[in-house]
Amino acid sequence: MKNIQPISSKKIKKNVVINLEKGKLPPQAVDLEEAVLGGMMIDKKGVDDVIDILHSEVFYKESHQLIYDAIYTLFQNTEPIDLRTVSNQLRQTGNLDLVGGDFYLINLTQKVSSSAHIEFHARIILQKYIQRKLISISSEIIEEAYDETIDVFDLLDDAESKLFEVTQGNLKKSSEAAEGLVKQAIDKIQEISNQSGMSGVATGFTRLDELTSGWQPSDLVIIAARPGMGKTAFVMSMAKNMAIDFEIPVAIFSLEMSSIQLITRMISSETGISSGKLRKGNLEPHEWEQLNVKVKNLSKAPIFIDDTPSLSIFDLRAKARRLVSQHGIKLLIIDYLQLMTAGTSQKGGGNREQEISMISRNLKALAKELEIPVIALSQLSRAVETRGGSKRPLLSDLRESGAIEQDADIVSFIYRPEYYGNTDWDDDERTPCEGQAEFIVAKHRNGGLDNIRLKFIGHLAQFSNLDEDNGFEFQSKMNAIPTSSQPTANEAFGKVKSEDDDEDFPF
Repeated sequence: MKNIQPISSKKIKKNVVINLEKGKLPPQAVDLEEAVLGGMMIDKKGVDDVIDILHSEVFYKESHQLIYDAIYTLFQNTEPIDLRTVSNQLRQTGNLDLVGGDFYLINLTQKVSSSAHIEFHARIILQKYIQRKLISISSEIIEEAYDETIDVFDLLDDAESKLFEVTQGNLKKSSEAAEGLVKQAIDKIQEISNQSGMSGVATGFTRLDELTSGWQPSDLVIIAARPGMGKTAFVMSMAKNMAIDFEIPVAIFSLEMSSIQLITRMISSETGISSGKLRKGNLEPHEWEQLNVKVKNLSKAPIFIDDTPSLSIFDLRAKARRLVSQHGIKLLIIDYLQLMTAGTSQKGGGNREQEISMISRNLKALAKELEIPVIALSQLSRAVETRGGSKRPLLSDLRESGAIEQDADIVSFIYRPEYYGNTDWDDDERTPCEGQAEFIVAKHRNGGLDNIRLKFIGHLAQFSNLDEDNGFEFQSKMNAIPTSSQPTANEAFGKVKSEDDDEDFPF
């Protein structure tokens, strides 16, 4: 009996060894960590190549973190970096035994013969760290998502903030040599020459395009005006020009008006039928035919509208990235800046001026990141209305933050003297200003300044070149509207109000 063993126990003994390779380990590259640290201790060039790429947290092994901290301290103090100085620095901080003593440091230097490819190795280490960080953040998000006491929008904001922190903290762009940059600049100049001098995104407004060569990639453009001047009408006219005439994909983030209201404006501008008639729906048979024919171009235009209210800068960044990757967006329009929120979860953290400053900085960073122009509409202060004489806006009239002027590459204003009851421009020639607007370029970081006059058709909420009819005469469009329904300037734009919001103003 004693020689008999159960069959099941034999099976268990045969399978006692567990294969650990089937388990999961955090992403790591310990061998490359050893190579990088060894290379930094035997070659000063190795330190110069990776010191601005790595930080101690990117190393997987804690002992490697301590060794890198010692190297970094020596670098900051402009002291020599080698096996002996690193060992002495670790001894002073009491960490030499924790890393394995001098024996471990000697092994690190013996594993490499030079610092060749050290930057490439460092970037792999950084990638592994980012993978570990993403796993950690994802785990936290999953755990918090099961917590019913956490507000879902706070959870979203916190998740975006953590991911943004990983991006900003670790994906650094290295400097480039002048030789390569000069070649890139010459290639760009040659490309511009082939495009008849238009290096940016064309607006369809001739004099403005001549001044700016189109809106330039990575530029932040501020278009500011008092309520009722036509800020939204201008960017919608510009978006229509770009998307229909030049087939340039445009994204519009409207924090004030709904997407249907905005597209109705564009239909009015494209068809020549007043927005008032479109709202009421009382169209004549020929107008229905005109609507159905001319709206086809607009329906095929690459225009994308997002009317999310109280949009945060983090939401905007995420949505803009998707639009650029999915639809190749070449221009971003925000209507308008003061309706955005910083999107931080900290309640009461800073005043409104600080919040606007933070938003404008992030809009400029977004333009650089996506390499597209970002246009943000902005309000002006009441100082314009209280000023005697000309109501033409000044840079000092920008509302809530001087940071807007500082961050922007172009600051421009829209001014219509007709809105204030004037019949002539306030210039020496006293030329009539009826049905006209002035686009004032008050700051231009990379070019000149100018006051550009445009045609403004009120009942269509449309801007166009002053010497352009856009395919149909202004007077014929006015004649197509019954006299009783033709709006006067005051009816179309209302009187000047003391409130700062655009709520009661159609433009």
